[in-house]
Amino acid sequence: MVLETELATYKHKLPELCGQEGKYALVHGADLVGVFGTYDDALAEGYKQFGLEPFLVKQIQAIEQVQCVSRFLNPAA
Repeated sequence: MVLETELATYKHKLPELCGQEGKYALVHGADLVGVFGTYDDALAEGYKQFGLEPFLVKQIQAIEQVQCVSRFLNPAA
């Protein structure tokens, strides 16, 4: 799965990141590259350092917001 390592790294580092809640973590592989004040700053740094290699930019949140999306499925279609 793409970004599996990065997501695991983020979850592992989350306890030490909670003091920076609301900011954005930049993660590449097993490395927390840095914490940025805006999504755009983190994204720009990710492209600058890693180009088209996969990296994760995630807002630091102690409690994840659950998002539910549903749709009507028409089994006859």
